Amino acid sequence: MAPPPVNGEWQIRFRTSESAKGWQELENRAAGNLRRAWDAMRADPGPAVQTSRHERLKGVLSTGTHGGRLMPRWQIEVTGGDRVWYLIDVEKHTVWIDYAGAHPKATD
Repeated sequence: MAPPPVNGEWQIRFRTSESAKGWQELENRAAGNLRRAWDAMRADPGPAVQTSRHERLKGVLSTGTHGGRLMPRWQIEVTGGDRVWYLIDVEKHTVWIDYAGAHPKATD
């Protein structure tokens, strides 16, 4: 279990058991990169300056729903072949991880 957020940090939660399992698998092969992704989501999940490794998804993937509300979906490239997708819940100051694992075919 992660420590609670402090000093304006965002809370991070897993939307599904599959996303939590995927996170565990990524932890086994890219722990350092995954930690940097965690820190980025905690500090600034929707940065004003996007990079090729941390960006908002486009088109139909650019949003998702959680709790009946539409939210922006972002991704972080953990490794060349691995991604973390998440929703930003501004109202609850929470990041909802909805995918963690190998590069999803949906973005090809």
